[in-house]
Amino acid sequence: MSTRFLFISFTVLSFGSFCQQGIPYNLKQEDQIIILPAELREVSGTTSIDAKTLACVQDEEGIVFIYDLKSKTVSQKIHFSGPGDYEGIATVGKDMFVLRSDATLFRIRNYQSAKWSLDSIATGIPNKDNEGFCFDHKNNRLLIGSKSKIAKGAEFKNLRTIYAFDLKKNKLNPEPLYTYDITSIKEFAVRNKIELPTRPSKKKPNEEEPALKFQISGIYIHPESNLLYVLSASDYYLFVFNPEGEIIHLEVLDPQKFNKAEGIAIMDNGDLYISNEGQNGDPKILLFKEKM
Repeated sequence: MSTRFLFISFTVLSFGSFCQQGIPYNLKQEDQIIILPAELREVSGTTSIDAKTLACVQDEEGIVFIYDLKSKTVSQKIHFSGPGDYEGIATVGKDMFVLRSDATLFRIRNYQSAKWSLDSIATGIPNKDNEGFCFDHKNNRLLIGSKSKIAKGAEFKNLRTIYAFDLKKNKLNPEPLYTYDITSIKEFAVRNKIELPTRPSKKKPNEEEPALKFQISGIYIHPESNLLYVLSASDYYLFVFNPEGEIIHLEVLDPQKFNKAEGIAIMDNGDLYISNEGQNGDPKILLFKEKM
């Protein structure tokens, strides 16, 4: 690993006096539940291909599953690599990109062709656990969200990062695009009277503190509003940030409904799909339609 990433300087986003803004989805009531086949029990990433098709990966095998939303079946499988911890997927024109947790990218060129080819790219992101992944069409780049902190040390404990991979230059921008401070997000919740789940405080055992890990598990940019939707599966949250990286919405998710929400995709018509790993039940995709 190159050491050039370990000594970068970055700007931590503070969220000032931003007020909670609504989103056009009621995440308390899905419009449809789609039961996925058993081979997608460990579904870890989704992306839209067209109005009726999603592409999925699961975190054990190097296979892209093309899923037909109309017939509710896997219409195609692309075996692109061996076993591994695959966490994200993004469609860019005729190519498909897959993110492995160690921040290695796999580019499947002309994935719809029988003669597709494969490139692998070691991005060099220092974070050891990377799960958020999406295509930023407006800026022709891929975004990679890290579940873990950027480095060891108390000063990095509350920081989470999203990097940008420039598709024109075919390389990672060395400094994080966004660096979020968990403390500032908690302050945003307090200002906007958002009640967060609590846990016993480590420093004050007789007191409770907000339970917020902000471990990025899925990201997606809304095609119309250009807002960034961010999932944190481990503690059941959805965050929404504007293009400047400022938080505008925080929602506590129902643990029963979102048992392990790791995949997110938003169609051109605004339909929001969130996938859940199977764990003790069937793997599912929940559909939420935009509410006018």
